[in-house]
Amino acid sequence: MKKFLIGLVIIAVLGVGGYYAYTTFFTKEEAPKQETRKTTIKKVKEPEKSGETIKASDYSDSDNWLAKPTEITSQADVFMLYPTAYAQKNENSSPVAKIDNATMRAGAQVFLATQGSAFDTSGNIFAPYYRQLDANWLYSKSKAEQNEYVDGIPKADVYAAFDYYIKHENNNRPFILVGHSQGARMIKAIMYDYFKNNPGVSDRMIAAYVLGQSVTQQEMNDNPQVKFATGPDDTGVVISYNTVAPDFTGELPTWDEGALAINPINWTTDGTPASAEENLGSYVRNDEGDYTKVMNLADATVDGTRGLVVSSTVDKAKYEMPESTRKLYPAGSYLNNDISFYYYNLQQNAENREAQYFATHPQQTTADPSVQQDGQTTDANQQTAQ
Repeated sequence: MKKFLIGLVIIAVLGVGGYYAYTTFFTKEEAPKQETRKTTIKKVKEPEKSGETIKASDYSDSDNWLAKPTEITSQADVFMLYPTAYAQKNENSSPVAKIDNATMRAGAQVFLATQGSAFDTSGNIFAPYYRQLDANWLYSKSKAEQNEYVDGIPKADVYAAFDYYIKHENNNRPFILVGHSQGARMIKAIMYDYFKNNPGVSDRMIAAYVLGQSVTQQEMNDNPQVKFATGPDDTGVVISYNTVAPDFTGELPTWDEGALAINPINWTTDGTPASAEENLGSYVRNDEGDYTKVMNLADATVDGTRGLVVSSTVDKAKYEMPESTRKLYPAGSYLNNDISFYYYNLQQNAENREAQYFATHPQQTTADPSVQQDGQTTDANQQTAQ
């Protein structure tokens, strides 16, 4: 069973499903002279793009939540978005997952256990299912097209889910945002768009962990409601990095020009190296396929020029993205271990930032969780993606 789950992890993180070439076969048939028989080719419908009116999934339906607590036990929340857990079965299947897609849901559950668990000591976990795009299909597009598609259906769902959470579940508690890869891209949509359209909500953000996806200086300039982290203690900040090997020379599809990065061990941004001995522990798969804590595995140094975190002490052959994903992820990419390598550092840091938030916001109190929020601002079920 564990090996089956691990298989799902690999499929989901990589967005594997192959690079499909559409091939059409025509069969010649006898026909009367001067008549032409046309062959109808069924094409997969293109997903809606940003700017189109998209009906979001219904987040009043508890079945559309991967995680939603039945009892509030913490004074803070964690809102998590899982990475890519969907892959097209073949060229005739849709590049976007349905909200009830079984494979996506199974992969999301694994990610909740292996990634989201790093943050479950910091708050009540809220994690919606959301319609995703197949990574192979998405990254075959230009950067501009990628943004248009991601800001279409996935954003409509995530925006609606977060809107529902804020109005019906949050009850004015401070919160931590967590996302990896495609999920991290959607966390940026919350920070940049939802916060702008709903002033005051960002005041309750303890931190946003945007992992395996670039955050750029230009984005910070354009969105003063959030700022990039400068150390281990600041709050209302963004924590972001992509992890690579020292000899990495390629370009990640999750990377953008002007990317910023912070060291997940010593929490510096200036290139000060942190040794593997300083790492509080990695949470990685062993040879039996089980996740376990490993000490002294991964060091970290920020490459400020490229906005990447470099790890030089791990076994590259063992931990880099598989050869089968090389068209997407160049040799030396550790995308599938952005969280795993620094699992216990991330856990401790989230706990620390939460403590710092409450120390500087002593007036912050937890409202009665049974009280519904007022002041609704958006129809979450009919969202025009921006």
